[in-house]
Amino acid sequence: MKIHAIQTGTVQVHERQRAGEGRGPLRFLNTLLDRSWTPPLPIYAWVVEHPEGLILIDTGETARTAQPGYFPRWHPYYRLAVRAQVGPEMEIGPALEALGIRTADIRWVVMTHLHTDHAGGLGHVTGSDILVSRTEYEDARGPMGRIRGYLPHRWPDGFSPTLVSFPPESFGPFPESHTLTRAGDVRLVPTPGHTRGHLSVAVEHGDRTFFFAGDASYTEESLHAGIVDGVASMGGGEDVAATTLARIRALGQERSLVYLPSHDPRSARRLEEAVAGG
Repeated sequence: MKIHAIQTGTVQVHERQRAGEGRGPLRFLNTLLDRSWTPPLPIYAWVVEHPEGLILIDTGETARTAQPGYFPRWHPYYRLAVRAQVGPEMEIGPALEALGIRTADIRWVVMTHLHTDHAGGLGHVTGSDILVSRTEYEDARGPMGRIRGYLPHRWPDGFSPTLVSFPPESFGPFPESHTLTRAGDVRLVPTPGHTRGHLSVAVEHGDRTFFFAGDASYTEESLHAGIVDGVASMGGGEDVAATTLARIRALGQERSLVYLPSHDPRSARRLEEAVAGG
């Protein structure tokens, strides 16, 4: 099994998005009004070369973000709190081709969530089986989805993902999970907080578990410190996010966990070191 980190550009957000302050709506307001920006953070997608088929985890961002009007200016988050930098060659389609992987050969696309920096590349993989949690899809659709910060009007025509629900099949400290592969070595687990329907992907390989965390936290350090982001009040609440982080930490106490959030500048190196270490 091979695993590839693919960087599809960078994004900058307010520092209080990485580490929120306040509770409830005040937390989101503090994020919007913050004047300090993070450095450019990577936007990672991941490819798992599994014996049962290629798995793409998230699709990264699109270069169309540079076009006037791509982001809704009426939405305060897009007007005040995010800056994306993506070149056409960095989109998921060309990036996969650079690895010698055809998008037509992707069997599964698993979306941790549907924010644009994870779903912007969906148009490159319309022929694959795209999996999204049912809660995430329902929250992201239509006018209410746009108010919540999703961009459903930018999804490819005919977008109709496979909706994932989580049966009561425990995976370590997670009471529910969805098994993707026949071998049982790839599990989807609910990790709400950043969004209500956020999920993560656990891939067991050898004596390690590779945990593709999406935006469950921004870095491995914030996971261990229990730092909840600044938009969690929009995605289920700070307490829900804190419970998710506690479950991930507990999983790491049970097994050798390689933690791979999407915007951690050290994620790709962490993957490389884990692979090099056997």
